[in-house]
Amino acid sequence: MKALITRKVGMTSTIAEDGVMQAITLLSASPCVITQVKTVEKDGYTAVQLGAETGKNINKAQQGHFKAAGVMPKIVREFRVDEITEDLKVGESIDPEVFSVGDVVHVTGTSKGKGWAGTIRRHNFHRGRKTHGGRSYRRPGSIGSMYPQRIFKGKKMAGQLGDEQVTVRNLKVAMVDRELGVIGVVGAVPGPRHGIIILKGAN
Repeated sequence: MKALITRKVGMTSTIAEDGVMQAITLLSASPCVITQVKTVEKDGYTAVQLGAETGKNINKAQQGHFKAAGVMPKIVREFRVDEITEDLKVGESIDPEVFSVGDVVHVTGTSKGKGWAGTIRRHNFHRGRKTHGGRSYRRPGSIGSMYPQRIFKGKKMAGQLGDEQVTVRNLKVAMVDRELGVIGVVGAVPGPRHGIIILKGAN
């Protein structure tokens, strides 16, 4: 299973083998521990629950849940798998070395919150003309006609921008450093520094 819970460190650049400079995002990747294995017979689907880092003030329900794994993680995420293999057991750890240079991965994170934004910034609307008597510059314009006397759901309007889950697909792994616990991914990754990033193999 190729999956890890990481944190975004920042961005830098490297020179590829063909001499092209490429931007990479550095992810802090420590070993993740399997805290639960879900099966079709018991849970209705197959999945593996991973825990990362060490949490504080763990309540008794969580302590009982994590007791079999021998850890008290701060971050817990679940990953769907096609089948449960023998190496996927509670208490086993998944190291950053499951990824190697050249692997294609999907990266999931929470984008930066931009606050309340208008339609021009949020949906790339055009502004109104500022000449020939135009007096509507950054307004959204008409949002509906007479019928059906309501606004349809999903209408593009001003609202909260950012702070939502974003997945960037098919990024390549540029470097894996086990000593430093760092994985480098070519390209940009959603979210601020120190944000939680889910790394998952594309296959």
